[in-house]
Amino acid sequence: MKTLSRVLSVTLIILVLAACGSQAGSGQPPASPEPQTAGTPLPGNLPLISAADAGGVIQLARWGDGTLNQVARSPKGNLLAVASALGVDLLDAATLEPVRRLEAGASISCVAFSPDGKTLAGGADDGSLRLWRLTDGRLLHLLTGHTQRVLALAFGPSGRSLVSAGQDQTMRQWRVPDGKLLRTTSGLTYGVTSAAISPDGSLLAWGSSDNSVRLWRLADESLLRTLVGHTGAVRSLAFSPDGKTLASGSGDHSVRLWRVADGGLLRTLPGQAGAVASLAFGPDGKTLASGSGDGSMRLWQAAGGVLLRTLTGSSAAVVSLVLSPDGKALVSGSDDGMLRLWRVADGSLLARRGGYLRPVNSVSFSPDGAALASGSDDGNVRLWRVADGSLLRTLQGHTGPVLSVPFSPDGKTLASGSDDGTVRLWQVSDGSLLRTLQGHTGPVLSVAFSPDGKTLASGSGDGTVRLWSLADGTPRYVLRPEGYQTPMNSVAFSPDGQVLAAGTEDGRQDTWQVSDGRLIHTLFGHTSWVNSVAFSPDGLTLASGSDDNRVGLWRVAEGSLLRFLPGHTSWVNSVAFSPDGQVLASGSSDHTVRLWQAPDGDALAALEGHTGAVLAVAFSPDGRLLASGASDGTLRLWGVAR
Repeated sequence: MKTLSRVLSVTLIILVLAACGSQAGSGQPPASPEPQTAGTPLPGNLPLISAADAGGVIQLARWGDGTLNQVARSPKGNLLAVASALGVDLLDAATLEPVRRLEAGASISCVAFSPDGKTLAGGADDGSLRLWRLTDGRLLHLLTGHTQRVLALAFGPSGRSLVSAGQDQTMRQWRVPDGKLLRTTSGLTYGVTSAAISPDGSLLAWGSSDNSVRLWRLADESLLRTLVGHTGAVRSLAFSPDGKTLASGSGDHSVRLWRVADGGLLRTLPGQAGAVASLAFGPDGKTLASGSGDGSMRLWQAAGGVLLRTLTGSSAAVVSLVLSPDGKALVSGSDDGMLRLWRVADGSLLARRGGYLRPVNSVSFSPDGAALASGSDDGNVRLWRVADGSLLRTLQGHTGPVLSVPFSPDGKTLASGSDDGTVRLWQVSDGSLLRTLQGHTGPVLSVAFSPDGKTLASGSGDGTVRLWSLADGTPRYVLRPEGYQTPMNSVAFSPDGQVLAAGTEDGRQDTWQVSDGRLIHTLFGHTSWVNSVAFSPDGLTLASGSDDNRVGLWRVAEGSLLRFLPGHTSWVNSVAFSPDGQVLASGSSDHTVRLWQAPDGDALAALEGHTGAVLAVAFSPDGRLLASGASDGTLRLWGVAR
């Protein structure tokens, strides 16, 4: 697993969404049918995932609706468009019931309706834009030009022009009927963190990591003014409906209102309980809604800065807000994967819709293969029924992203390691917390049970591996290589339980004698972080995945390199052997899962479908399923097509 900085970088990628940019390898799988969603039974009697049949592996199921990134309301107010890692969900604004999903094949970061409500624009993390006809969901145009994620979109008053702003620090103007690029403004090198376009499409507001806001006039591509005063990065921006006022929300926990005409500061709205990640004006501009990192929302009288109401109920940061055309209802989208519909008058919750997930950092099957555990950025552990994807229970308690979730060998206990520096032990049968293991001074990046179930190993960002006695939760000893203090990203026991391997941030792997904590070998060869290590079922080979984009295979007894497996085009975050040891799976930030023949390293297949970094892979105990979790907020199950 990753250290905190890496987890945050992956989280940022997913928050603003990652597009599918993978490369097909040898043995490209056939076109697959639509994968089953959660609650739908999987096909039965699947064959083993073998080297011979790897070319026939397809996606069988997709659980989770992806990460929730932005919400927009149609001009008439009857539709909501929810930008997610899977595309755009169109919902009934009064009930939050689904109307249609617009699949994009990429993660959509922002959306905008045309003034007549007939066209929807979506911007993606790969810099592409899509224009859909809403009457039938038809894709009208796929527009390319931006080289990084699109931060903001706005149609011109007539609906015939579209302005986009990207993290590539460019503004682009497009002609909607034919998708032609009309103008590009570049060179805006200020560390972009947020963007907003005025209602008439004439101005661009640009929020920066240097705590400032810059206003640009699009007609002549000129910088009008720079607004300073925030003491934290500007996380959110919103123009009033008349375009005369600009609101900015910051990591300094404040909202500032600026007069657009001359850049004067109108007022500061303090008292936010966290970074202000979302802002929205009411239709008449008299009300302003702000969403905070602590999950609370505030309604303000924009003219006087009077706090009208505070709404609570979300357990995570509020990332998007939109008020209804009559100003009587508020829709919020949060990092807990929930859309909520609120009545403004009294703050009551009218409806909610779940299913959106935060990045999935870890997955593991129960020993009987009946359940799948996942750990996510929202601090929750989820248990899923493998047969149909039903969510069995959610285990809550961690205060940071959950990075590792192994089952004990008997399947009765689940361990979870978290960015909060703790390991928690849960009783699988009822989800109750058995024990919390404390002692690490950094994030717990990986945990593993010994084959006999008596010992638990935990690797941490504090540069240590701790071995715990599960009988009473006490630490047996601490492993710290002499002369090194780099994060221990991944730990794994050999099948006989005698050797423990750890992958580190400086590109090495250490193997230790479990009985006495003696260092056996230090394996060098990777040129960047080792994110994952796994033993082959016979214990003779160790696989590693690294930020140098390679999978490594090593002889355990000698501590020597067998070979590197090139093919991925970005970080390799997770590796796993099939139960028979014949197939090795690797998950990468290039959005693919790759299958390799072990131990000779021949490339077998590249599995595409995720729209974000693949952070975890795991085979089922019978070798018939492969699970993957990704920063796109989905879990996917793969198997051989009959």
